[in-house]
Amino acid sequence: MVASNFDGVVERLRAALDEILKGDPAPSQDLFAKNDEVTLANPLGGVSRGWDNVAASIAKAAAIYRDGAVVSMENVATVVVGDLAYVVLIERFRVRVAGGADLDDVALRTTNIYRREGNEWLLVHRQADTRVGEQAPESAVQ
Repeated sequence: MVASNFDGVVERLRAALDEILKGDPAPSQDLFAKNDEVTLANPLGGVSRGWDNVAASIAKAAAIYRDGAVVSMENVATVVVGDLAYVVLIERFRVRVAGGADLDDVALRTTNIYRREGNEWLLVHRQADTRVGEQAPESAVQ
């Protein structure tokens, strides 16, 4: 079920990702709730908790990206129940990473959990990793 007032949330995420891929963290930071419970598990590793730590992680990610753009966002699932929602996406983009000379293709498997605050849907958790395709069983062992 997708609530009509949830419309536009994925488009807003896409626009923010386009900006972070050019090095601007602010639009992505604006998507998150500003509280101590907010969390981010980005593909650079670790889990950030609390607004200050999440904002710093987003800024760190933006600092390694340049000249990028979102290529596609495949919506795997969207569920909205009351004031909570989640969106599972496969995000694909091309970007210059860590000062590299070439644009690289990147695909992320993401889970985005939102909570409605007033009339706005804000991220309370985002998880993103590069494990988009199936993996060998032994890849789960560290």
